[in-house]
Amino acid sequence: MPINRQHPKVLVFDSGVGGLTIFRALLEQTPDLQVIFASDNAGFPYGTRTEYSLLQRVHRVLDALISKFSPDLVVVACNSASTVALPSLREKYDIPFVGVVPAIKPAAQLSKTGHIGLLATPATISRDYTHKLVADFAAGKRVSMHGSSELVQMAEDKLRGVQPNTELLREILQPLTDQASMDTLVMACTHFPLLIEDLKPLLPQVTNWVESGSAIARRVRTLMPEDNSRPKSSEPPEHQAWLTGSDPQLEKLQDYLRQREGLELSIFAIEAND
Repeated sequence: MPINRQHPKVLVFDSGVGGLTIFRALLEQTPDLQVIFASDNAGFPYGTRTEYSLLQRVHRVLDALISKFSPDLVVVACNSASTVALPSLREKYDIPFVGVVPAIKPAAQLSKTGHIGLLATPATISRDYTHKLVADFAAGKRVSMHGSSELVQMAEDKLRGVQPNTELLREILQPLTDQASMDTLVMACTHFPLLIEDLKPLLPQVTNWVESGSAIARRVRTLMPEDNSRPKSSEPPEHQAWLTGSDPQLEKLQDYLRQREGLELSIFAIEAND
């Protein structure tokens, strides 16, 4: 559908703060977008939910967010939600949806040793969708998969002022640290790039750190071509950040968002019975 706004409006939706990695990439590539970042902290975490529970939650929250903001495009900035809910969301709404899936294909192309690591949530590791990506794009490669929900919480805590515990990180990553030939790591959760400076010293053999932000931003650009009939504005777009529930560390998270992203944080309560 044609976009008549001065600044096309993109909703970036995640279960937590991981979607900020997509938010940054979008503004780096397409600075005239108006981006609304929405964190479903009231439903966090997604990576431990059953597929049915996750599907119901994603639809309930996005129904409310789309009704409130009327975005031109939605980025589902969560691997777990994307692999479960994208088909039904695309069928339900007449707007584009862009999802985040494990970047197996580019990782397979980058690896020189043929040994790839896949770091994700346990749910993403276990899903047939992920194994099909490996079969389709990494046939003949060695793929070491490791799932962790603790890393997701560490990323959430880091943005609230709590630095990751190095020894705990080392323990979590142990199944990958011994993989000496692994030269490429797929960070198959949007939270994990928030920890990259903490992860790199513990996996020195990895030379290629693969995440989805840049690829997602390029995809969004192709779905929002330049429209010369669209009204122009000299005013920069105003971005927003929303939570779906209260947060005990709200002030610290707000400080981070304000200082690092230039965002003011608001609460948008969503009725939920799950």
